[in-house]
Amino acid sequence: MNVAAFVRAGEPSWRELEQLVSRAGARPERLGADGVRRLGGLYRAAAADLAYARRRFPEDPVTSRLTTLVIRARAAVYAGSGSERGGFLEIFGRGYWRRLHERGRELALAVALLVGFGALGALWGLTDPSAAIGVVPEMFRGAVSPDVSGGGLSTGDAAAFSTEVFTNNVGVTLLAFAAGILAGIGTVVIVAYNGLILGAVIGIAVDAGNGAAITQFVFAHGVLELSCIAAGAAAGLAMGRAMIRPGGRTRTAALAAEAREAVLIVIGTVPWLLVAGLVEGLVSRREVSTGAAVLIGLTLGGIYWGLILLAGRPATAQSRARSFART
Repeated sequence: MNVAAFVRAGEPSWRELEQLVSRAGARPERLGADGVRRLGGLYRAAAADLAYARRRFPEDPVTSRLTTLVIRARAAVYAGSGSERGGFLEIFGRGYWRRLHERGRELALAVALLVGFGALGALWGLTDPSAAIGVVPEMFRGAVSPDVSGGGLSTGDAAAFSTEVFTNNVGVTLLAFAAGILAGIGTVVIVAYNGLILGAVIGIAVDAGNGAAITQFVFAHGVLELSCIAAGAAAGLAMGRAMIRPGGRTRTAALAAEAREAVLIVIGTVPWLLVAGLVEGLVSRREVSTGAAVLIGLTLGGIYWGLILLAGRPATAQSRARSFART
């Protein structure tokens, strides 16, 4: 199905949903029992349409329009129920994963920035460590410098480095979200810069003979922390997108709606940062093997991203998309 046919098929239900949302405002009970049921059904259908549009027509204006419509409809559907913004499971459970899944492009961009600039930093650190050390913060330099005694990185130094990395990553997660208010540009700069630093630290450490030690003391909690940075950055980038492409609303209204969702993403990310902190304290500071640290890190990262892909997927998106594909 091309975009024109997709719009023709969905336009009647989208217009009806827009009208119901406008009538409902913050009180869906105004619509009566039948109206509320109709509102819920149209909202679920629009969410499925949005999932399909993001996959087939990611750059078309219809995708931005549906994003705005689904956000407005969700607020109307859950208004006053406490489940959308107040419920524990909605904020920290399926709602959290759904919000990240809906911002898949922003999440992918955040990961690409971290990995891409991290690779550049690592290459720089390996090939010209004396120059790359210039971008490394002072608190990290002791861990990446060559050990003239030949004994490698001490347990104490590595544990201190692990703690500093954790503290830095928590701050970067929050800052990447907040910088989204600068049309997303601030978020891009922060994530790219920290990816470069991370890569430079790894490259210089490997060149200095401390690569295995840093992997042993950082990898177990680092994968989850970087995933949290990506989540915070996705929230910031989504705010920037709302400012640049507000859809049918004013920029102020679009930013306000996206900012509420972004704050919930950050709140939902906090428990995962706490998990990373527990791993840093209980695992990373102990003399576990490098293989065990890598296994723990990959397991935690796999759980996190698996939940985004599976728990965050709209319940009706697959069947709706299949029906469009057959048309």
